[in-house]
Amino acid sequence: MMISLSPKPACLTLLLGLLAGAAHASPPTDLSLTRWAEKTVFKAQSAAFLPGSDGARRLAASVKAGLLLLDDQGQELANMPGSFQGLDSRLTGASVLVATLDNTRQQAMLTQLDSAKAQWSQPVYLPARDYSVAGLCLYRDDASNLFVFLVGEEGKGEQWLVGAGDHVNATPRLVRNLPLPPNAEFCQVDDAAHRLFVNEENIGWWAYPAHPEADVARQPVALREPFGEVKQAAGAMAVVPGGLLALDPKGKSLHLYQNKGESWTPVAELSLMNLKKPEGLSARQDKNGLQVLVNDNDGERLYQGEVGWTPQPVAVAAPLPVVMPVSQSQPVGRQGDAADDPAIWVNPQNPALSRVLGTNKKQGLLAYDLSGRQLQELPVGRLNNVDIRPGFMLGKKNVDLAVASNRDRNSLSLFSIDRASGAISEAGEIPTPLAEIYGVCLFKPASGELYAFANGKDGSFLQYRLSAPDGKAQGELVRSFKVETQPEGCVADDQRQRLFLGEEDVGVWEVDARADQPATLSSVIKVGDVVHADVEGLALYQSDGHDYLVISSQGNDSYVVVDVEPPYTLRGAFRVGLNASAGIDGTSETDGIEVTSMNLGGPWSKGMLVVQDGRKRMPEQAQNFKFVPWAEVTKTLKLP
Repeated sequence: MMISLSPKPACLTLLLGLLAGAAHASPPTDLSLTRWAEKTVFKAQSAAFLPGSDGARRLAASVKAGLLLLDDQGQELANMPGSFQGLDSRLTGASVLVATLDNTRQQAMLTQLDSAKAQWSQPVYLPARDYSVAGLCLYRDDASNLFVFLVGEEGKGEQWLVGAGDHVNATPRLVRNLPLPPNAEFCQVDDAAHRLFVNEENIGWWAYPAHPEADVARQPVALREPFGEVKQAAGAMAVVPGGLLALDPKGKSLHLYQNKGESWTPVAELSLMNLKKPEGLSARQDKNGLQVLVNDNDGERLYQGEVGWTPQPVAVAAPLPVVMPVSQSQPVGRQGDAADDPAIWVNPQNPALSRVLGTNKKQGLLAYDLSGRQLQELPVGRLNNVDIRPGFMLGKKNVDLAVASNRDRNSLSLFSIDRASGAISEAGEIPTPLAEIYGVCLFKPASGELYAFANGKDGSFLQYRLSAPDGKAQGELVRSFKVETQPEGCVADDQRQRLFLGEEDVGVWEVDARADQPATLSSVIKVGDVVHADVEGLALYQSDGHDYLVISSQGNDSYVVVDVEPPYTLRGAFRVGLNASAGIDGTSETDGIEVTSMNLGGPWSKGMLVVQDGRKRMPEQAQNFKFVPWAEVTKTLKLP
């Protein structure tokens, strides 16, 4: 059954077809659309509700009439002359950030609207792209960083950092490239869920992680027949809390979806057969349900109405606090999963000249200064983990010693560090019987002996006593034990003579580090709600006050801090986020970490945390290491 559209006023009642699997909220029983702004003389290619208002004011982008602020009758309140299409917006304090496409310049444009004064700010342009941009959308993360996504032809997509808080950057920064569907034209972002929605006209709608540190992955929201309920095409979308509205422009229908965490349930399909070509969509939630704004036939007509449906809110995990890096290392010299584990060498004479060592498991050992500049490279093979202890007698020479696990030869590679200059030299190799060596950490009790713990993929731990009386490194196996599954990260507490070790899918254990003691494992923290597998790097922060164990929780890109002594009180968890002002991205998929409490000067007066970054962004490059002031961790977690 179809209902005719009466010309004046143009009022339309649309029949509703309910789909199987309705959401918890009762689906709407009817939808009434009314022609809006009928007397306006322009065509608006894009129209949307003004955020922060009661729904009366609207934004519009027009190829001929410019960028517009309109009242509830469609009368012009503010106009930026030009030719525009595509539209998205976010509140930025007392202003509204508006993103659109400038057709004349063929560039994405940002401007802030002072809606009280009806004034546009000076526009900021993204650099011209080497592809045709079809659509764009805004995103604000938990740290209030502002991003814009570009959707282009041939599956090209990009994410740009454009501001922070209420501020718009004068120079946007490219964060990452995204492979998107080849026929994509529209996108929208659910900020609370950090989810980017993109259409693929002939296939359906997809959801991608929106966070800049997220891996590229997608999930289907809804697909075309015969794989889903969409009849002909996937077009524009509108995000509302807990739900998604989506247009099938060729099938002339509006689909409603309820979010169920990682999936979407179809709630209803509304027939739009009386519209000529429904192309644009905007929605906002009010006390009665949803207000919708539909753009018909390239802006020739605009319709507004109410959908009597309120999506059920979806529980979103509370965001973890964020600390920011203040410097980063140069990228490693190999692509892919290369950088792994850092260690900090403290210069005993001038701590400001200390160095960060890092392993490249496709190349060797790297050394950086505290600003991240690479100082040295030793291409000795696929090194995985590295640890350092001062005061090792290499023959008659007193050096600081770095030991790394070498996956090429399943051995321990030793390196001497000149205590005056910091220069690193190869100092020998100790073979192990491990079939697949992974982690290594050092232990130096008060007696002055030096031990290395090496572990393998099968769970084996081998404890070696290291020495070099004649200048040649030697390793004596003094103890062995095993965990049930794969370990990697470990760290020894020299003062308490304890070893902390990570079993990747299980949690963190503690064991006596002394060679003549039984290897009885005690649980420190298990994988669960706080620590997410894999358990990767472990590091100890030791000071005159409190001592802490820091754990790399790779599964949720976070770092967990617990007391170093039983009952291992949990002090909190945090993430390393994007530093917009410094142009440094955050961290994700971290393997190794290291921390020192030593005063290294400048921002490192309370110590330094170094973390491996598995996904280097802004720009996208090979992996690297991020440097974080420990003072920021103390402040953020309110550590005693």
